[in-house]
Formats: sequence, C-alpha cells, structure tokens
Amino acid sequence: MDATPPLDAAGRLSAALSAATPSQRLQAAMSAGTHPRDEYVAVLVERCAIEPDLNVRETLTWALMRHPAHITVPLLIDEAGSTTNQARSQALHTLSKIRDPAGWAAITPEVLNDADDSVARTAWRVATVLVPEAEEAELATMLVAHLGRGERDVRLSLSRALMELSDAAVLALLENAAEKGDEPRRVHAHATLIMRESPDVGFDAALFDAELAVLLSSQ
Repeated sequence: MDATPPLDAAGRLSAALSAATPSQRLQAAMSAGTHPRDEYVAVLVERCAIEPDLNVRETLTWALMRHPAHITVPLLIDEAGSTTNQARSQALHTLSKIRDPAGWAAITPEVLNDADDSVARTAWRVATVLVPEAEEAELATMLVAHLGRGERDVRLSLSRALMELSDAAVLALLENAAEKGDEPRRVHAHATLIMRESPDVGFDAALFDAELAVLLSSQ
C-alpha cells in the first residue's frame, strides 16, 4: 500500500507546472489565475524563474496579477534580488503589470545597473511605471548614466524609459549628455531628445539625425 501522502493544492499546481509540454503548463497557469488561492503565489513566483516558454511566463504573470497584491508584491520584491537573471527579469516585469506602488522597493541601483541587458531593460521600464514623483530626478540621473550602452534594442529601451520621465527630471541631463562625453553617448542623448520632442519619429530615424548633428558639431 502506497503511504505517500496526497499533494496539497500548492503541490498539485507545482506538479502541473512541471508538465512536459508548454500547453499543459499554460493550462495549469491559467487555472491558477482563474481560481486563485493564496498558497499558489509562491509556486507561481518560483516557476517564473525557470519557465522556458514565453507564453507560459506571460500566463504566470497574469495568474499572479489575479492574486492579492499584499501577498504577491513582497515575494516579487525578494525575487528581484535573485541571483538568476530570468528570476529578476520576470519578477520586475510582473511588478510592472501589478503596478502596486510598494513594488518601487524592487527598483534598486543593482537592478538598474544590472550587467544583464534583459534585466536592466526590464528594470528601466518598470522604474518609470512605479517611480514616486520625489524619486524621479534621482532615477533620471541613474538612467542617463547608461546612454550609449549596448546594441540597438538596449538603447531603444533606455530612450523609451527616458521619454516617460518629466522634463524637469531629465531634460537638462540629456542636453548635457548630448554635448559632452564619447560619441555613442552623445548620439544616444541627441536621439532621445529628438524622440521626446517628436514622439512619432522612429528610433532609427532619430539616430540618423543624431549622428549627423554630432558629426556637424565636431567639425
């Protein structure tokens, strides 16, 4: 006779989220969001750190949004300090969807300056969603420090984040960066200023105009 005790609700969810096929895991995450239970939260957060399928991860985030913020947000803040890149990125992403002001506690210098581009990009976006007005100027200073970083997608993410901040917080910083420093930083600052002034201008067009402006200013 099998003496193994039956799994509780959290254990059943954990087992279902470990199924072999993404469709099975997706269904389990949907069920957890459709019928939320407090004991599911830790299981959902834990799975976010290792789930390989993007659609399943998005459904895990949706399921967490269906649970009480006073339970999910503290766990997600802790997860944002994980040593695993995906855990940090997905926790921050989920906090941006929940939009609880308490989630600002996850926006630390460590995540804003994360060496992993995917984590940093997520942190920049989330920061502009959650930043209290009194913290906006400090956030702008930390974001501007990354001008010129990385490949196109990284720079686009930073420009989009900087576009979300107020003129009072960021405009002077961008104007200063556009005039001083190395060429990639100046070009990126110019491009961001162009996009702030004309939001319909695409990033590549703004970069072209910015490169021309920097070139002419150097002659």
